[in-house]
Amino acid sequence: MTTTKKICAALAATLLMSSAALAAENDTPSEINADAIEYDMNTGIAAAAGNILIKYGTLRATGLQAVYNVKTKEAHLIGNVIVIRDDVRITCNSLTSFAQQHMIADGNVVAVQTVAPDEQYPNGDTRTFTAEHIDYFPDDKKHVIIPKGGKAQSAVEGTFTADQMEGWLDEQHYVGRGNAHIVSTPRKLEAGGDQADYFGKDSGRAVLSGNAWAIQDNNTIRGNRLTVYMADDGNLKATPEAAQIPDVDEAFKISDKLADKTNAKLTDSTADKSADNSTDAQPAEKSTDDKSSDKQTVTTPDNSFDKGDSHES
Repeated sequence: MTTTKKICAALAATLLMSSAALAAENDTPSEINADAIEYDMNTGIAAAAGNILIKYGTLRATGLQAVYNVKTKEAHLIGNVIVIRDDVRITCNSLTSFAQQHMIADGNVVAVQTVAPDEQYPNGDTRTFTAEHIDYFPDDKKHVIIPKGGKAQSAVEGTFTADQMEGWLDEQHYVGRGNAHIVSTPRKLEAGGDQADYFGKDSGRAVLSGNAWAIQDNNTIRGNRLTVYMADDGNLKATPEAAQIPDVDEAFKISDKLADKTNAKLTDSTADKSADNSTDAQPAEKSTDDKSSDKQTVTTPDNSFDKGDSHES
């Protein structure tokens, strides 16, 4: 056991020295600690197992197994993976990291962002993203892509789900495509549509498009495109392009009134047509009589043609 520890310690020291040698080229040194490590100095690839800890800049990663390239900073971790960078913590079954610029997490992925207290969130906030697959780009405004759908939840604002999701954590801008659904418990608000764009940092608004709808305190608003503003007082405000739909009873009353008006118009129209038909029928009869009279006048009498005279000649 002691010999094994010494070997591992020597390997770890070798990795640290190799990382330091590459620091001038890559700017940021890396460090690997594990129970067992196999390292190829020619390729710069290390395979580690057991109590793994990888440090690279502000990134910290742990797992049961790992393959790490000291030169390219590419890492593959498997089993009980935990990755922390700045204010974001990711847990998953497996993760691939490309020099921190792009991370791919798979299997029971939970990404948590801890937001420090500020003017907008006096008590801070905790934002949680859950899915089976998440792509994360830390240097691109903390860009998160959830291509197979998932759930985003804010301890302060509520939940956001969709078939496909995308977000920029620094800007608090989230996009959901396909069955987008927003629930804000503090505002007693629920909204959805084919697509939803949520802007939380400055305006506090959600732009819903395609079969869009929003409900607050039993009031329903619908429209093909609907912009909902999250007012500070918690009340829902919508753009004029959205039309408020009355409750069911009121809707039936309006429908009955429209039906009565329509039936009245049909009745009047039918009466007018009947009167017109009756007026038109009188000249028609007269015309028939006239034709009959004319026909009698031009009829040749039976004695106008004497067959006998014709025979004698």
